[in-house]
Amino acid sequence: MKVLLIDDDDDLRDAIADTFAIAGIAVEPHADARIALDQIGADYEGVVVTDIRMPGMDGHAVFDAVHAGDPELPVLLMTGHGDIAMAVAAMGRGAFDFIAKPFATNHLVASVRRALETRRLVLENRRLRAALPAAEEDFPLLGTTPAMSALRDAVRQLAQVEVDVLIEGETGTGKELVARMLHRWSKRRGREFVAIDCAALPDQLADEALFGGRMQGGRIDDANRGTLFLDEIDSMSSAVQGKLLRVIEERELPPIGGGSPRSVDLRIFAAAKGDLSQAVADGRFREDLLYRLETVRVRIPPLRERRADVPLLFSYFLQDAAERFHRPVPPLTATVEARLMSDPWRGNVRALRNFAVQTVLALPDTGGDDAGLPLADRVARFEAAVISEALQKAAGDVAMAADALGMSKRSLYDRLQRYGLDASEHRRAN
Repeated sequence: MKVLLIDDDDDLRDAIADTFAIAGIAVEPHADARIALDQIGADYEGVVVTDIRMPGMDGHAVFDAVHAGDPELPVLLMTGHGDIAMAVAAMGRGAFDFIAKPFATNHLVASVRRALETRRLVLENRRLRAALPAAEEDFPLLGTTPAMSALRDAVRQLAQVEVDVLIEGETGTGKELVARMLHRWSKRRGREFVAIDCAALPDQLADEALFGGRMQGGRIDDANRGTLFLDEIDSMSSAVQGKLLRVIEERELPPIGGGSPRSVDLRIFAAAKGDLSQAVADGRFREDLLYRLETVRVRIPPLRERRADVPLLFSYFLQDAAERFHRPVPPLTATVEARLMSDPWRGNVRALRNFAVQTVLALPDTGGDDAGLPLADRVARFEAAVISEALQKAAGDVAMAADALGMSKRSLYDRLQRYGLDASEHRRAN
């Protein structure tokens, strides 16, 4: 980022250039405005500081030319006392600032620093918008860091190989989405992808729901010739784990009503909310089942290990939220950027998506005063907080939370989607 300085007064131009150099700001000085403007191309990485009174092409003409080419390129006008009214008028048309002569150098430097930061944010917003169309094909594997490039390569290769996969990652990293990408890029993409949330299956219902009963087949049977994804597999009881082991080993379902075992053609992906090796050590998970599941392990890195990917992901979620709520896409501000790069994002991609929704709706993400918010946004913020509290009390049980709120499960699910809330975030570890 640099300053394009235009002033026909050689002594003053040299003095201002020295001031910028001392302040650590790169500067490119010019006496001729037309030659200076030739240096400005698309997405110019800098700002323009120009005197107003100059022969040939004055500062107003410089501003008009710059503004016509890029209205978001900051132009600062240096003006004598008699030209202040014209400089103020130029600001009304989009000039960034004017500096009245004689000026204090610290005032000039401070204004230029603000302009440079504004320009940097504009260029960052443009970069993110330009990167999105190409990156969306790889969602949820968005990112340019080496970790994400390696993950994408691994997923694309594994998708073509008929092996079972254990997907590892912290809460909110997108384990199910990665499983869906493995399915989508595989030869089974035209068949069913059946996702089972093992934590949501009570022990008394898990057996019939998974393996089938006298009247109908279970969810595993639904995945025949397709892909089966078992999420939070460490939530299964020991008895159910034993039955699942046979399915994985033999690709057979237990017989129904004394008949023969039923063959199934499955590719199995599994994910756990915790460390399965530790669960084996604690006696909560069968060691032989772990061996069958971990033919290949894929680890999704948390956001803190790929922080450079956060702005691109956030830009994607902003655009998605803006489309859902019929709102304009808000620009990336310095405050938001600071949050993106400093927050530990313990909820990972899920937490980042929620922050994007809050940003689009102009809702404070933590507490804060409602003053100044439109009534609809205040109501939305209050409703989202009440729902989050109900889910917390119900330990993530949507049916229980809906009953406590006096609403149907369907209505509650609609609101969860509207506010970017995820019931699984409130489930308590066993």
